[in-house]
Amino acid sequence: MLYTCHRLRIIMLALTVGMLLQSCGNRFDDDDDYRIFSYNESAGILTLDPIYSKDQPHIWVCNQLYSSLVAMDDSMNIVPRLAESWTISDDGLVYTFKLRDSVRFHDDEAFDGPRYVTAGDVVYSFNRVVDKSLNSPGLWIFSSVEHDGDSYSFAAIGDSMVRIALSKPFPPFLGILTMSYASVVPREAVDYYGDEFRRHPVGTGPFRFQYWNEGVKLVLRRNPHYFEFDNGRQLPLIDAVSVSFLVDKQVAFLEFIKGRFDFMSGIDSRYKDELLTHDGKLRKKYADRIDLVTAPYLNTEYLSFYLEADSSLSPERARALRRALSMSVDRRKMIRYLRNGIGEAGEGGIIPFGLPGYSKCGYDYNFAEAKSLIDNNNLKGYRITLSTTADYADLGKFVQSQFTDLGIDCRMEILPPATMRSMRSNGSLELFRSSWVADYPDAENYLLLFTTHSFAPSGPNYSHYSNPLFDELYDEALLCNDKNRRQHLYSQMDSLMMDDAPVVILFYDKVLRFVDKHVEGLGINPTNLLDLRKVEIKD
Repeated sequence: MLYTCHRLRIIMLALTVGMLLQSCGNRFDDDDDYRIFSYNESAGILTLDPIYSKDQPHIWVCNQLYSSLVAMDDSMNIVPRLAESWTISDDGLVYTFKLRDSVRFHDDEAFDGPRYVTAGDVVYSFNRVVDKSLNSPGLWIFSSVEHDGDSYSFAAIGDSMVRIALSKPFPPFLGILTMSYASVVPREAVDYYGDEFRRHPVGTGPFRFQYWNEGVKLVLRRNPHYFEFDNGRQLPLIDAVSVSFLVDKQVAFLEFIKGRFDFMSGIDSRYKDELLTHDGKLRKKYADRIDLVTAPYLNTEYLSFYLEADSSLSPERARALRRALSMSVDRRKMIRYLRNGIGEAGEGGIIPFGLPGYSKCGYDYNFAEAKSLIDNNNLKGYRITLSTTADYADLGKFVQSQFTDLGIDCRMEILPPATMRSMRSNGSLELFRSSWVADYPDAENYLLLFTTHSFAPSGPNYSHYSNPLFDELYDEALLCNDKNRRQHLYSQMDSLMMDDAPVVILFYDKVLRFVDKHVEGLGINPTNLLDLRKVEIKD
């Protein structure tokens, strides 16, 4: 029955795509056995222009349409993509990339014929990101690049070499270039389509644009000129990608169970118990149809104190309070009963489990020690307000009960997300739920949250944590090109910060992928990037 439904889905999707292709004057060969990967995106998509790809829905689609100089593999190693090689100067200031030969942009009416990528395209694309008139949310990725006003130090050396000069060493820079913001696009297509480039993307990715009915369906076709091969086979291995936009996640879940979609990422509280046991295993009734694939996710969930909120406590008593609250949370119980085993207990620091630099420098559950800190510092009955949003109310209530058991008068308030963001930025919340998902796979991205360089509201240090030694080690790490030495500094900083306890680490998240058993080759990675180049759909 499952086989029949899956084949029927393939046929129906093939007919749909075939009609779309026919309406555009293009068709697959009549004898093709179409292989179409389908998924749902409940959050929707607003643009296909990579300089606006600021969140997962847009990044996933842009990753199919475009390529950057370098990419990240599933093991978080930086690998070549449009660049076949690169060098970094001894002082860490100059990055030079040599481009692959004969990489073609997607065939498009904006061109007179085949159009190959040149170094000038890379410089043009990067200059779009920093063009303030375009308001790209990715402008920050080039903040370390040397610039004079609006003129940035991107240079094309002939057609095949790109040189980028930094104003100061920044070892994570290469990882930043793997982001979708740094995708390469052709000037002709941007000029040809103008504002409509958001609907008519042209890149070098494994799939090319075919059709988009906004809010209903997006279809991408296999790029027949894609430049990468795997074991002698040209990638990608499937014919098309179909993205639906069902807003209701529960409806999308039911459609996935029926076999309409090939995979589902993450899980909603409304159906987590239907799919998962309390220890995070897939329930047996689905085991013959679905594979559950998990991996560490570069996302740290935590509570943050605003350290300037209460001047009535001495620094020593305030630190004792924060440490006691961290010790009072039974994270393993929270993971088991509130998250069905999804995630790792937050017993380390801000650097998440799975990222180099992680160390177990945080707080285990130790109620007796926490109670001793409260009693010895005369903190029983201390009143504190925990702020969160409705989506995390269950976690908030759990933590509130743990604090109450400790003798703390903890009150919880539920705020709209926009209100909470605003109050968090201006220091109006004394204790609030937060999270940090890596912008790029380097621990520096997490440690930046606690430098005095990044005090809110202009930066993400909402706790206003300040420690001169922490800042000194952070600055040293930025000047260090030795990977192992830098990771040692990262761990040292994390441990130093956690000793002061400006945050209560709750858990490190996991990537969950529920995959139809007919799908092969869909990997998984700590950034939850969707890579469909090597996916196959089997009968």
